[in-house]
Amino acid sequence: MTRFDHRKYRPADRVPAFHRQWPDRDLEAAPIWVSEDLRDGNQALLEPMSVEQKKRFWKQIIRVGIKEVMVGFPSASQPDYDFVRWLIEENQIPEDVTIAVLVQCREHLIEKTFEALVGVKRAIIHLYNSTSTTQRERVFEMDRDGIIDIAVSGAQWVKEHASRYPQVDWRFQYSPESFSSTEIDFSLAICEAVMDVWQPTPDNKCILNLPNTVEMAGPHHHADQIEYFCQNISRRDSVIVSVHTHNDRGGAVAAAELALLAGAERVEGTLLGNGERTGNMDIVTLAMNLYSQGIDPGLDLSRPDEIIQVVTECTGIPMHPRHPWVGEMVYTAFSGSHQDAIRKSLRKQGDDEPWQVAYLPIDPRDIGRDYQAVIRVNSQSGKGGMTFLLERDYGISLPRWMMLALAPIVQQESERLAGELSSESIRRLLFATFMREAPLSLVDYRLSRASEEGLIITLDEEGDRIELEGKGNGAMSAFMNAWQQHTGQQVGILDYNEHSLGGDSDANAIAFVQLNVDGQRVSAVAEDSDTVSASLKAMISGLNLAREMAESHDSLSAMAK
Repeated sequence: MTRFDHRKYRPADRVPAFHRQWPDRDLEAAPIWVSEDLRDGNQALLEPMSVEQKKRFWKQIIRVGIKEVMVGFPSASQPDYDFVRWLIEENQIPEDVTIAVLVQCREHLIEKTFEALVGVKRAIIHLYNSTSTTQRERVFEMDRDGIIDIAVSGAQWVKEHASRYPQVDWRFQYSPESFSSTEIDFSLAICEAVMDVWQPTPDNKCILNLPNTVEMAGPHHHADQIEYFCQNISRRDSVIVSVHTHNDRGGAVAAAELALLAGAERVEGTLLGNGERTGNMDIVTLAMNLYSQGIDPGLDLSRPDEIIQVVTECTGIPMHPRHPWVGEMVYTAFSGSHQDAIRKSLRKQGDDEPWQVAYLPIDPRDIGRDYQAVIRVNSQSGKGGMTFLLERDYGISLPRWMMLALAPIVQQESERLAGELSSESIRRLLFATFMREAPLSLVDYRLSRASEEGLIITLDEEGDRIELEGKGNGAMSAFMNAWQQHTGQQVGILDYNEHSLGGDSDANAIAFVQLNVDGQRVSAVAEDSDTVSASLKAMISGLNLAREMAESHDSLSAMAK
């Protein structure tokens, strides 16, 4: 075989035939959430967290609202042991939160685990041993009965030690580690053997955690495993079925979500997905998936930047800007068509209707984000993006013809910079391209109203004062009349738009005008505190641009000759 040869791998064994129901179900409620950040997440770090870092992370987990927290492996790690003691001795565990600790099926480790928990009011003892074919045959060199004996012995020791602390509300959890790679009948058999020891009841349930320890197949396969297990385990009403999915194939969240459809009630994961190898199931992602479907996740994810900061600083792992739901750029659109669709959708979105905005599956404001980063402009952007930014940040609403005129200017600048343009840069381009305050500039004007408006306007032309008079059905019409009398130039107004840049009476006005000057189409803009001045300045700017274009044309013609 060649080095890269698919023939050395084989597909996962199919789950035996059963009455599959999960594809026809819909999720209706959030699961029991369990944070594994302080155990599975921590043991996956190049440099495990210090006790102080664990304390900080613990407080963040509690703020998010997770009610069951795996706090470590106190029998195998002194920092974990010390952290558990801090939680108990310093009364850091809220009344509605239950801590969990992990332990192997070894009596001395189980004894030390209970020592670490002295004084706790309520705790979960999570017992596990490896069960997969590969682990049995190649690691432990034991048959099925030998592996079951390990689990049963561990379960007995846990039960015996718990009986010494009757004042504590103990809950027992068992994981057939590598459930995903274990024959389904053996997973059932070993779990039944453990339950025979613990004797759970509907009022005192045990937790059977079925880990996708190494993701070996698609999420649909995991869902089949979970549903088959749920249908065939005895005393189902005395069991909480839990899942713990890893991301080796990139499907940890999908596997957990489908497992919930298949009957699981409890999900273990980490905030933002840190964990062994490619990571654990990301609690934030799954919770937001539920939220986006109208399901209350029961967690407070309204401050994602706080979560990101704590996770990043405690783990030393930066978060990808495209991380689902909470990445820096996940609500950002550069594509022109996307930007246009977002802008139009936001204008029509009502406060009292279901969210319906193109390309935005949720309202970013729900998780503490605003619209500042929704639309950003680069060389891939179109008219909609720059229009959105100008309107959002400056109150400038471009008429369509100005939008079409400005778009290629913005794109050219973005390509020149090979990067993103800010709203300030776009506004600067608008005025640099379509406003000229020389050689003509407005000095003063007076309007008189009769059957037609009379305009007396004073201009400055390179230091010379010019006073013109004209009449028309408005100030712009009167100015056009005055200018044509003065110069003989043929000037027509093709389009005009003017609006206020704010909601108060002191806000400036911006005016856009499209002129035909001696057959040359010219677009111009101006801004002023006075609406008439803004309109007149826009026309004067258009005349200056027309002269600039004519002089440029004459220069090119002379060079050609």
